[in-house]
Amino acid sequence: MSFSKIKRRDFLKIMGWSGVGATLAGCDMPSTVTLEEGKEEVVSYLVPEEFVIPGVGVWYASTCRQCPSGCGIHGRVREGRVLKLEGNPESSINKGRLCQMGQAGLQAHYNPDRISKPQIRRGSSLVDATWEEAYALIAEKTANISGSKFAWMTGSVSGHQSVLLQAHLESIGSGNHFVHETINNAIWAKVSEDMLGDSNPRIRLDKAQSVLSFGADFLGTWGSPLHFSTEYAKFRTSPRGTLIQVEPNMTLTGANADLWVASKPGTEGALALGIANQLVSKHGLSMSGLSSSVQSLIRSHTIDETVTATGVDADRIADIAATLKRRSPSVVLAGASAQGHEHGYQCVAAAMVLNIILGNIGETIESNGEFAYESMAPVSGNTQSLVAFSQAAAEKRFDVVFFSGVNPVYTAPKSLGLKENMANIPFKVVFSHFNDETTAMADVVLPLASGEEDWGTHVAPYQAGVGEISIQQPLMEPLSKDTRGFGDILLTLLKKRNESAYEGFADYYAYLRNAFTTIPAEHKNGASDDQFWADVLSTGLIDVGVIEKALKIKAVDFDMPKDMGNSSDMVLAPSARLGFWDGRHANLPWLQEAPDQISKVVWDSWAELHPSTAKKIGVKEGDMVKIASASGEINVKVYIYKGVHPDVVAVPLGQGHDAGFSRYAKDRGVNSLSILDPKVDKMTGELALYSTNVKVTKAAKTDDVLVRFGGSETQIGRKLVSTVSADVFERTEGGDHVA
Repeated sequence: MSFSKIKRRDFLKIMGWSGVGATLAGCDMPSTVTLEEGKEEVVSYLVPEEFVIPGVGVWYASTCRQCPSGCGIHGRVREGRVLKLEGNPESSINKGRLCQMGQAGLQAHYNPDRISKPQIRRGSSLVDATWEEAYALIAEKTANISGSKFAWMTGSVSGHQSVLLQAHLESIGSGNHFVHETINNAIWAKVSEDMLGDSNPRIRLDKAQSVLSFGADFLGTWGSPLHFSTEYAKFRTSPRGTLIQVEPNMTLTGANADLWVASKPGTEGALALGIANQLVSKHGLSMSGLSSSVQSLIRSHTIDETVTATGVDADRIADIAATLKRRSPSVVLAGASAQGHEHGYQCVAAAMVLNIILGNIGETIESNGEFAYESMAPVSGNTQSLVAFSQAAAEKRFDVVFFSGVNPVYTAPKSLGLKENMANIPFKVVFSHFNDETTAMADVVLPLASGEEDWGTHVAPYQAGVGEISIQQPLMEPLSKDTRGFGDILLTLLKKRNESAYEGFADYYAYLRNAFTTIPAEHKNGASDDQFWADVLSTGLIDVGVIEKALKIKAVDFDMPKDMGNSSDMVLAPSARLGFWDGRHANLPWLQEAPDQISKVVWDSWAELHPSTAKKIGVKEGDMVKIASASGEINVKVYIYKGVHPDVVAVPLGQGHDAGFSRYAKDRGVNSLSILDPKVDKMTGELALYSTNVKVTKAAKTDDVLVRFGGSETQIGRKLVSTVSADVFERTEGGDHVA
């Protein structure tokens, strides 16, 4: 098909450049890479250039796909093999740093358990098939399907993959796109949108003198951890900032805090309101901008009421308020443990109220602006979509469902009944690198190329005031000839639906090449098409800017339940850790072998119990306990630790996979998500992950031992770490402290 037959505005949409930032002037129709001309023959990272010397590595830019953060990476390639990954210094997201999950991306690429061929269900089994057979079956099942009967569940998506995915949904006439991430900031985003007019404000840790975090593990799994780690380093330089962390069990961020406060899940909002009361009544700060009902709510949370509701000492509450007032500007954050309740919205809103009272809006909380090209903008996942999808499946609303970038059969609590509800979907297609709990229920499995073999573009969910599009390019030839890139599969599916606008692209590379040829001219800085493309590949990204916007405080009414956190049962904390993330990386030996940041446990699950709780139950470290909820039970070994609230048992996410996932994840630990109750936040529908009451009892001992790297958590009088009193530090170092 000739591109000249496509209207210019339609072509901009196809290429992803439609939206508030698109301009028609200076944006010519494509003339570089078409079906007739074919794919460019010289691709430096696949066919060696003259500068490639045997035995000497060459670095190429790409994008990490190990989590939704979208960090820029450099891959070292030698003799056609990618050997090492590091961060891209040009990326505003990670600024040259790379976490352990990113480093382990190579193990995902070279993993022997990767799916190497398409699979089709024959009877009760999945058998190898050809791509032609898989595409033919998909075409047959979707040929005459109505839009309401088709759905696609993905993880967070952005860039040109999102453009093509939406085009496929539109070709069917479906609006059923479920975007799921277990680890997310969905309630923070909703509160920010409601109270500030921006769902993704920029957090300026580098400008803050104090940080109060209610369970926001910004050094581990909250937001954009590598970006916040860079900002945190600036926060800790002279004058040194003060970090206060409130959470039910200690996270990596909590371990770095000046003051760590153990909170019973569900009481974070009451504590925030109690601190607000102190700021207003004792330090004279204004409640301007808050609704009259919220002002009354703050007045009602006197220090005595707050102590009763939270169990936090009155002097501690007063000291936190005084520190926030004294060390200004500050910033107050709320993460997983604060939002994980039926009143999670209220807890996060109470934290945002503190930011308003402290004058942080416009100072340490700024607008990130609006990404210029809407069709490429990130679509972030949540757990509300998982709940909604399970309910829709139970009601038999779908005949065909595609899954990509998700493993909902593993991440869904059993109480949702998703595994059983999946049987109501006649035809299921899973795009995956590995067999897992969801591929086991599929009718067709399509093997994906790894992140080191594939093309793509990505827009990070959290942008630090910029509009970066990060390029993903193959660092080496595919290890298997029968895997396909996600973009190539999308393009093929569109062509098979007779979407003529896409027939002119030989493959996804050709599509991307044309996209960067037709990018609005103001982004090219006068460079030719070829030079601009070469520059993008070399740098690994392009900043297309953002549409500036200002935050505007909006008065939002909310209440705070009186009986929160008062159950006599313990509460299960399914805490996320940097490493396994939501369980997607349990098949990587490097991450199994890497000691947990807190417990130092390897290759296993564990239950964190406070020493007083362990004594009450009658267990010691390494003993087995049974953790039983109304929705199920798990048996797991005990790790005794003071960094957890006495009424909480914390079991980190990631283990407990079915045997089909990987030889490395087989028979490893338990899945703490599996026994959660089906409770949701009443305002947003998000799963209330920290609201499941459980009973913990001693279980029969096994021969397995709890393997930990490291020894004691105490110095045992050995003076391994020197200390100085707070008053001496204040006089000699000019620091500050929380009493």
